[in-house]
Amino acid sequence: MRRALSLGVASIATLALLATPASATPPGVPSYSTAVSQLNALTVAAEANAGSYNRDLFPHWSTVSGACNTREQVLKRDGSGVVVNSSCAATSGSWYSPYDGATWTNAADVDIDHMVPLSEAWKSGANAWTTSRREQFANDLSSPQLWAVTDNVNQSKGDKDPAAWKPSRTAFYCTYAKSWIAVKYKYSLKLQSSEKTALNSMLGYC
Repeated sequence: MRRALSLGVASIATLALLATPASATPPGVPSYSTAVSQLNALTVAAEANAGSYNRDLFPHWSTVSGACNTREQVLKRDGSGVVVNSSCAATSGSWYSPYDGATWTNAADVDIDHMVPLSEAWKSGANAWTTSRREQFANDLSSPQLWAVTDNVNQSKGDKDPAAWKPSRTAFYCTYAKSWIAVKYKYSLKLQSSEKTALNSMLGYC
């Protein structure tokens, strides 16, 4: 629920997120046993079609409601005390990045990370999807696919899978692995042998 806050200036209005307290964890992170089962159900195969990948093939950020797009929705969902303006841009609040443990008070310092990167998805089966399906994947608020994290940490991750990149906080390995697995399972994406080995290792931290 949002409440308009009058600032005494007719042309300026802000909206505050007043419903439930913000959660730093997206929905749909499975239990350890479910993650293990899902991981074992995934098809192991080499990546393909890397040369034909284009980020524009995954439309984002899509409008969620009113003036708010997916990025802005995640900032509100995962932040604390988030206030947005009439364009749905966050003007204040704080965001905890579980990848590195940093807390930010400027939304410009926060990126919305695709847990399973768009390029990784393309090479793992999304090349065969419709554009509509790829848009759903890139804007999925119902799974642990979108995370508010430190911008340069997200840039360091890039399109790497867990065999090539892991968050600096080992305390987050378990949740990271479970989330990665859940997204790949939901979308029936394949994974490489080295990726599966890395995920099994990270599940050892659960």
